Amino acid sequence: MAAAVVRDGRVLLVRRRHPPHAGRLALPGGKVAFGEPLDDAVLRELREETGLAGVSRGPLTALDILDRGEDGALRSHYVLVVMRVDADEGEAVAGDDAVSVHWLGRHDLAVAGGDVTDTTRALGRWLLAPGEAWT
Repeated sequence: MAAAVVRDGRVLLVRRRHPPHAGRLALPGGKVAFGEPLDDAVLRELREETGLAGVSRGPLTALDILDRGEDGALRSHYVLVVMRVDADEGEAVAGDDAVSVHWLGRHDLAVAGGDVTDTTRALGRWLLAPGEAWT
């Protein structure tokens, strides 16, 4: 599961410390603990990775993430539930599984190349689309 946090026309991303996609930029998030409600999980992961507290506004979308090796063989299959989160106005700082935190605008996502996961780039463009209501 992942936290979709938008502030001032920019989306919050973390540089991942661990696989999958180690070293690349993605929405903050991670695994849901056994028995943990999604709202609790997304806020826990956001706090652990960025130091920010917030309020979950519920599911935004769900995506299949297929991780393939160099030979094309499927290594893992994740179902990513993206939760809309209103984060507090504090400063985001890297912690836990994050190497660094970044606020990227629409143009930043377009020019970031392979630094941003494909799924994150698509989600970010959608979240930051002109006229998109973030309410």
